Order: sequence, then structure tokens, then C-alpha cells
Amino acid sequence: MLADTHCHLDFPEFDADRDEVIKRAKNEDIGYIINIGSSLLGSKKALELSQQYDFIYATVGLHPHEADKFDDEIRASIEKLAREDRVVAIGETGLDYYKNYSKTENQKTLFRYLVKLAKDSGLPLVIHSRQAQEDTLKILNEVLPIKAVVHCFSGDEDFLRKCLDLDFFISFTCNITYPAKLSKNGRDPACGNKPVERDNRAQNLRTLVKLTPLDRLMLETDAPFLSPEGLRGKRNEPAYVKFLAEEIARIKEIAFEEVARVTTDNARRFFNLP
Repeated sequence: MLADTHCHLDFPEFDADRDEVIKRAKNEDIGYIINIGSSLLGSKKALELSQQYDFIYATVGLHPHEADKFDDEIRASIEKLAREDRVVAIGETGLDYYKNYSKTENQKTLFRYLVKLAKDSGLPLVIHSRQAQEDTLKILNEVLPIKAVVHCFSGDEDFLRKCLDLDFFISFTCNITYPAKLSKNGRDPACGNKPVERDNRAQNLRTLVKLTPLDRLMLETDAPFLSPEGLRGKRNEPAYVKFLAEEIARIKEIAFEEVARVTTDNARRFFNLP
């Protein structure tokens, strides 16, 4: 059994065939799906899905892109949703300095609020951090100890080690299956016309996977985004988390069954699942 700990089945990409996508996940032995709230509407829809399917659970959160719209009305609604039985975490929330769709200070304000809500609610936290490592750690260090997972990990080795030192969990997505990109024709005349890697982001992520202890690692698709290699350009979905588990097994040189068992147990403990 596998667990997809971060997906967005409430997104419009699934409107045409959501039930079929969920059935496929069940048929592929996905035992748990955590549908992540990233807006007020998304959080409401995530809760509705969790009430319709017994193996889907919801989180309540506001993505940093939502920070400029945050107000008292949204605050009251989020706090009400956080008290619902099928809600197992707060998030996703954090800082995104890559796209900066919301003002930096507003992102920090929203992040601090949702971190406090997680603490007050006794719920774990799902963190989004993109090109914002220093500020992410600064805010989290203000409230330690806190139970958290850094989702779709994209930081460097230093950030990874600091997160692990704080007892955080780390989740990776199917982008670890991507090959390193080559020059346009795949070869570089300056190097004897041999294939030359130009973009090592995927390989860097695989190195971080190897450095992350299995008992601190969780799986996620972040569907509908980041489909695995071989399906790129198509919509991602929870059933594809098996390709992620296979790649982690390859990287760590362990059995697929061990990856499935340990990461699913991690998800159970982290989200307090039955």
C-alpha cells in the first residue's frame, strides 16, 4: 500500500473525470490520499472530497500566492474548517519568492498565522518553500517544536540538513524521475561530441533523496502537476505515486516493498491516520 500525501484533486483539471481518477488510485493500492487545501475554496472542496471517500483526507491552508487576499473573513472560515473531523493538517502554507504573486510581507504574515493555527489546533503543518529557505526557517524557529513536512522539496543540502535537524519530514515528487537535460542536440563538440549534462536539477534532487533517511521521507504527486518521466506533458494523478516509489527504491538500493511500507507508516504517524 502507498500513500499520496500531497495532491490537489479539487483542481479543475480533474472536473471531467475525478471519480475515475480516484478509482484508479484505489485500484493501484493507494491506501491514503491527502488532498491539500491551497485556497479557501480549495480547502472547502478538499473537505468535501474527504467526506465522500473513506481513504481521502483533507488539509486546510492558503498558498503564499493567496496572501494578498487574506482578510478577517477568510481567517474565520479557515479556523472553522480546521475544526472538521476529516482535516488532518494545516497547509499548504509558506513562502514563495520565485513567483512572488503576493507581497513578501503579506506572505510572512499569512505564514505566521497558519503556523500558529497549526500549533493551536494540535495539527501538523504542510510547508511550501520556494527560494525562501532562510525566511522559512526563521519563522519556523520562532515556534519550535512543531510537527511539519516540507513538501515538493527543492532546497539545497544545507536546507535539507537543517530541516532534518528540526525533526521535519521531507516529501519528494515525481520530478526526481526526470533525466538530466542535455545540450540541444544532446552532444557538445567542445567535449569530443559526447553527451553533456546541462541541467542537473533532477540529479541534485536524487542526491537529496539519498541523504534523507527513509523514516523521515514521504511520497507525493502534487497532482495535477509534475507527472513522472514518460508521462510529462500529461496530467499527474495519485495512481502515479508508484513511479515515485520505484525511483526512490532504485536510488536507495532497497526493495520497492520497503519504500511502500515505511513511507506509508510515516504518513500514518504524521497525519494521525487509522
